[in-house]
Amino acid sequence: MSYSAFDPSTYSTQLAEKQQRLRELLAPFNAPEPEVFESPRLNYRLRAEFRLWREGEDRHYAMFAPGDKHTPILLEDFPIASQRINDLMPRLKAAWADSVLGFKLFQVEFLTTLSGEALITLCYHRPLKDDWQAAAKRLADDLGVSLVGRSKGQRLVIGQDFVTEELSIAGQSYSYRQPEGAFTQPNGTVNLKMLHWAYDALGQREDDLLELYCGNGNFTLPLSRRVRQVLATEISKTSVNAALANLDDNGIDNIRLVRLSAEELTQALNGVRPFRRLEGIDLAAYQFGTIFVDPPRAGMDVDTCELARRFPRILYISCNPETLAQNIAQLQDTHRISRCALFDQFPYTHHMESGVLLERRGEMFMG
Repeated sequence: MSYSAFDPSTYSTQLAEKQQRLRELLAPFNAPEPEVFESPRLNYRLRAEFRLWREGEDRHYAMFAPGDKHTPILLEDFPIASQRINDLMPRLKAAWADSVLGFKLFQVEFLTTLSGEALITLCYHRPLKDDWQAAAKRLADDLGVSLVGRSKGQRLVIGQDFVTEELSIAGQSYSYRQPEGAFTQPNGTVNLKMLHWAYDALGQREDDLLELYCGNGNFTLPLSRRVRQVLATEISKTSVNAALANLDDNGIDNIRLVRLSAEELTQALNGVRPFRRLEGIDLAAYQFGTIFVDPPRAGMDVDTCELARRFPRILYISCNPETLAQNIAQLQDTHRISRCALFDQFPYTHHMESGVLLERRGEMFMG
């Protein structure tokens, strides 16, 4: 986000422009009018990362405009970030005046939750020794947070290296471990709206769900209540470990999680090659009725699109509406859009999150 673009008075206009852009991108596919889910105007972002910038004897939180690493935007607070981050910023700044904590500190990262937990990562251009650990322990206790210290070849944890989010979807509570350094949804309030929409769009099913790009299980946990069983895949080791912990913490036993990329799973389902990581899993025993995908900005590759075509229903969450439209163009001869939505995860930017439910045209047997 360009900091100069932050202006809550323009929010409604910016959101209307995104809605029109999504409407135009999906118009060739006769999409219904998108459901629109707004963001809070302030304090919506649960993650923030700042460089430290020195002016004389003082150091400040700093951000930079895209493409400009030499002209800092100095900050005392950050109104788009959670209230917890804003409360911690001045207290942490006071603490780095301590030479042990502040010496060669160059970057600070905050990770918070809607439920109030916080993790701070401090990044250094020097080795961290016992005196740093003692000072960091006092600071963590004082702030009521966990701390991670990072320098070249070092990663020291004070407390835990994750936060735990608590979310309620359709009357059921879920806890999510969100590890330091792993991807999590930045806008917690809009993430909740996405989860509710996906839960409703999937509906109650008597068949099985295949999920690609499952991350830490953000969607996997609530969607598992809507189907008989779930096979979920993710390639990031950190996210897989978090997802496995989340399954255990929530007592969910109808999900099998496999560390495979979408491309690898496509090869396995097509019988191109076997994978040791699928040992003990009988793919033929699944009765998949829906595939759920939340791909990176590049969207689904051609082969994964062709795999998705075999499913009666495709539930697709996208962080890039252009690649979403490209994927739908590949699928439109067999599937139609029955629902679509705009989730404003990133206010005051051109970025948007969107969702579509694609259903197979007519009655066609899933091959």
